[in-house]
Amino acid sequence: MSLFETGPPPPKCLPDKDRPLADRMRPETLDEFVGQEHILGPGKPLRVQLERDQLGSIILWGPPGSGKTTLARIIARMTRSDFVPFSAVLSGIKEVKAVMAEAERNRKLGRRTLVFVDEIHRFNKAQQDAFLPYVERGDITLIGATTENPSFEVISALLSRSKVYMLRPLTTDEIMILLKRALQDRERGLGELEIEAPEELLRQIAIYANGDARVAYNTLEAAVAASPPGRLTPEAVEAAIQRKVLLYDKAGEEHYNLISALHKSVRSSDVDAALYWLARMLEAGEDRLYIARRLIRMAIEDIGMADPRALEQAVAAMQAVHFLGIPEGDQALAQATIYLALAPKSDAAYQALNRARSDVQQTIAEPVPLHLRNPVTAAMREWGYGEGYQHAHDLPDALPDMPCLPPSLEGRRYYFPTDRGLEKKIAERLAEILRARSKKAGDPPAT
Repeated sequence: MSLFETGPPPPKCLPDKDRPLADRMRPETLDEFVGQEHILGPGKPLRVQLERDQLGSIILWGPPGSGKTTLARIIARMTRSDFVPFSAVLSGIKEVKAVMAEAERNRKLGRRTLVFVDEIHRFNKAQQDAFLPYVERGDITLIGATTENPSFEVISALLSRSKVYMLRPLTTDEIMILLKRALQDRERGLGELEIEAPEELLRQIAIYANGDARVAYNTLEAAVAASPPGRLTPEAVEAAIQRKVLLYDKAGEEHYNLISALHKSVRSSDVDAALYWLARMLEAGEDRLYIARRLIRMAIEDIGMADPRALEQAVAAMQAVHFLGIPEGDQALAQATIYLALAPKSDAAYQALNRARSDVQQTIAEPVPLHLRNPVTAAMREWGYGEGYQHAHDLPDALPDMPCLPPSLEGRRYYFPTDRGLEKKIAERLAEILRARSKKAGDPPAT
């Protein structure tokens, strides 16, 4: 019996409904494949290689359920290659050599062989070495799949002859596409059952899947089996994911109620309440970047100059969420929430800008004083641009006594720092500056 599948894997016309949903819904073409746009989108490297029929040996490195095996099968079909799947757990050097011998014969007959090694990191050095001569001669195109960093788990000789493509976990929205497709597909999926599935429940499953399409399909299949005919229920989803489902419309009132509760708890320095409302939003499937944006706003609006590091913490949390995703990024949101809740509070900077804007809106837009304008040409210097300008660094105390506001607003104050946190020191410095300028101008001491 041949170890090879004859020709590319054929489409599954009438899937066996007893097979797991994840297997039945496995994409058969690139058009069906969801995710990995960074390598498979138009003009991206792997897509271009496939379209030009110039594929060499590759290593697909990515987390479980990101599509490594599926992509290998699609590539075999597109390149019209004999597809030989290997499991590094079950195969040894004897099996490798038998396949390589047949691949060499096939090459002489003008047939391509694509060898797919799942979990290639489990092959030892000798087993990986066995592929080398056949890869070098072009007897086979090797596709290795691994969840581990190939730099540490694949021998350097094989790495140097392969292109490594890193696959990313699927996003929640990408998982949603797959779940909806499974519910609609009558041939391979659950379409014949005509299940009514609320968007919020599907999103709960997508979040729970944590980027793994196989987990998402298995969870949906279990939830549908536990639901009454024709309707996916919260109870069934809870049973499938083994945790409570918190539903709320992310465009509706509860969405705004929860973020309002989080914001006001932070503003009130109630760290425990802030963490509770954060957890409610996380468990309900709120967009993590939306929460991060709101934390940044809190740092600016409610803490400001009382602790400028609050903004740094909030921005760092946003970057961590974007980089790590779910669930690791959730801890960054919690850390930022704790910091903001415990930080000293001040809206002085927020109010300062509001006062300045009010003057801009209610007064005429006076010209910039000549001494503040840059004399970039000789004519401008003749017109008085820059005349009387005092360069702060040329003065012993770096405090010019020239006015910088328009004449009609001279002496106006917008920023009134509080005595909380770092802003207390800022208030002391501001008072020092005002006293020094009053003394230079011969005015009564500033208050």
